[in-house]
Amino acid sequence: MLKKILKSYDYSLLIVIILLSVFGLVMVYSSSMVWAVQINEVSSDFYFQKQKFNLIFAGIIFIFVALFPYKALKSNKILISMVFLSVFALVALFVVGHVAGGALSWVKLGTRSIQPSEFVKLCVIIYLSAVYAKKQSYINQFNKGVVPPLIYLVLVCILVALQPDYGTAAIIFAIALMIILSSGMNFKNISRLILIGLVCILPFVLFFKDDILSKERLSRFEALENPFALEQDSGYHLVNSYLAIGSGGVNGLGLGKSIQKLGYLPEPHTDFIMAIIAEELGVWGVCFVLLSLGFIVLKGIIVAIRCKDPFGSLLAIGISSMIGIQSFVNLAGISGLIPLTGVPLPFVSYGGSSLLQLSIAIGILMNVSMFVNYERKYKNPQDKKVDSTSKGRGHSTNTFYPQ
Repeated sequence: MLKKILKSYDYSLLIVIILLSVFGLVMVYSSSMVWAVQINEVSSDFYFQKQKFNLIFAGIIFIFVALFPYKALKSNKILISMVFLSVFALVALFVVGHVAGGALSWVKLGTRSIQPSEFVKLCVIIYLSAVYAKKQSYINQFNKGVVPPLIYLVLVCILVALQPDYGTAAIIFAIALMIILSSGMNFKNISRLILIGLVCILPFVLFFKDDILSKERLSRFEALENPFALEQDSGYHLVNSYLAIGSGGVNGLGLGKSIQKLGYLPEPHTDFIMAIIAEELGVWGVCFVLLSLGFIVLKGIIVAIRCKDPFGSLLAIGISSMIGIQSFVNLAGISGLIPLTGVPLPFVSYGGSSLLQLSIAIGILMNVSMFVNYERKYKNPQDKKVDSTSKGRGHSTNTFYPQ
């Protein structure tokens, strides 16, 4: 049984994840060594060593999660625990959290910090996927099948926005929207949800308009129009990002030879790591990252299409959407398409919370993929006969793993 399960793993996805993570580790060292010495006055490999530990720990968690049957996540006890812990963590931030990047989003654990909202994204994906999978028989009954799960989503988005971290709140909402659009509910209910959402958001925006439309946030939009006119002010980050990307050309300046990381581009190992990749490795480095991230997102969509279990399908949609949306927000920010939001590039940017959350998410996706591959390869004729009579209902011969 175990041998068949291991043979069913998606090793192409695993290889791409490993290559991208190792590549990110190398680029974290290259982009952070000057910043570590000049700004933080620590050894040049400070961030590299921390990220290496993060990667090893995340790898162990990934192995455990990838072997854990994803269908167990539908348990009411697990769902209730996730809802309670995620809401509690977000509320606790207002008491024990500390400010970083202008938002009360972090909790210090000794010498390290953790960002609860990163893990809340995953809780939202699992919760909405499980609840809407269970409601498939009455998914189009608006009051019973559509609205109840959204209470948790609205609460989470409000708590994150109050930190204030509007970028993360918007990402959580966008991920949830992708799950809702894929849940099977009809267009009428989706339209009603959008209308209700706009009605609910408008009072919030009006009440907190002074904070949402603060001078600092408005300056980010002004910098998009002509960052070079505001080079010494709000356009500083974007101008140096442009200089890094533009100077790399096709082949780049060479690994470790970036100029913008020498104190010009702030936090080059986190939000702007792609700009350093473009400067040092040129188009080839950028293409490697884009193709790798695109492959992961596409794999998630393929798994979702092939999975007959609604829960597994929605999980795959939610996880691939999360990676795709975060990648777009980061890349669009450093290229001036949207205002900078401080969102890390998945698997590449420095950050323990992001890497650990992604390892859990990819572990779940890997388990769903394994389940799909197992059924495609090893289903016996009796299972196929049963499946032909219950096609599309998401039934399985076993609660967790097929026999």
